[in-house]
Amino acid sequence: MSQTNSEILRAEDLHTYYGKSHILQGVSLTVGEGELVTVLGRNGAGKTTTLRTLMGLTPARHGTINLFDRDITRWPPHKIAKLGVGYVPEGRKIFGHLTVHDNLRVPAARPGTWTLNTIYDLFPRLAERRSSKGANLSGGEQEMLAIARALLLNPKFLMLDEPSQGLAPVIVDEVMHTIRQMRDEGIAVLLIEQNAWLALGSADRAYVLGDGRIVDSDSAAAFLENKERVKALAGASLDPAGTQ
Repeated sequence: MSQTNSEILRAEDLHTYYGKSHILQGVSLTVGEGELVTVLGRNGAGKTTTLRTLMGLTPARHGTINLFDRDITRWPPHKIAKLGVGYVPEGRKIFGHLTVHDNLRVPAARPGTWTLNTIYDLFPRLAERRSSKGANLSGGEQEMLAIARALLLNPKFLMLDEPSQGLAPVIVDEVMHTIRQMRDEGIAVLLIEQNAWLALGSADRAYVLGDGRIVDSDSAAAFLENKERVKALAGASLDPAGTQ
């Protein structure tokens, strides 16, 4: 696994609300250059809200977010994306009425390694189905398409929300291999994943969210050495098959 390099993201004391509901209650976390960090936690702990807050989709009412040495706390999502941030939301959010190829042409591609050709090399299945409508893809193919679309931004920082959700184990392995490859090529990754076995098996470090607060953090290896610690704090699966 990669070593922690210079810090690219520092979020401090984030408080985020949905209406009057206080979801994030002082969340702080960091991600280093070329590092894969995962956030664990029970359903409803605030994991998705954390990513939405970092992306500017659900802005924090209090706290600061520093990314690439810039204070982006009040920035809109499109401006954050232009800094080099890719975001793969829960549920994939692809365009079902468009073909695979047209889905991949939607992002305003940034110059860099990732082009349509390199994407098709990475995901041969998408190349085979480039003329298929998004709605006709399997769950695994849709997840690959969502990741591919984010990669076309040639991001320096990639955030993924539950990429293994609803996928067959063999497809999950393929998706996680791709995520590790992104990290190994120098992209910093922040991963939300309910299956802690998958996440910790790939991550460098992990945070545990509980009721909108960071309740634990450590190296991924340290968590894996104590499965009861994760079960007690995260309520997440430590079984490769995803069972509780």
